[in-house]
Amino acid sequence: MRVLVVDLLSWGFILAGCFFTLAGAIGLVRMPEVYTRMHAASVIDTLGAGLLCIGMMLQAGLTLVSVKLVFILALLFFIGPVVTHALAQAALHAGIEPELAEDRRDRLQRPRSDAATRDSTDTAN
Repeated sequence: MRVLVVDLLSWGFILAGCFFTLAGAIGLVRMPEVYTRMHAASVIDTLGAGLLCIGMMLQAGLTLVSVKLVFILALLFFIGPVVTHALAQAALHAGIEPELAEDRRDRLQRPRSDAATRDSTDTAN
């Protein structure tokens, strides 16, 4: 009975990892720009590979293979965000601007509430 539960649990993790890897790969192809593609790649890196490693660790049991998978998982979790950040900084340095639906870079200079600006414009008229 215990073997069946471990098998079902590990296959659940493996199938979820496959789903997130496939979803991230589709996102890499369909996303419009480099920044959103980096996000899709990070989904593959963290969720896809992480869930696959957890499923394989459950299959392997408490062995040297599990220890090696933990080291691979730790490497992925520490190196992935650093590489993504470095790529984003390199893209910004190269002059590649993000494609935004709205530009929110100057939101700190604007007044806190739109109601306050509406009241001040109403009294000025």
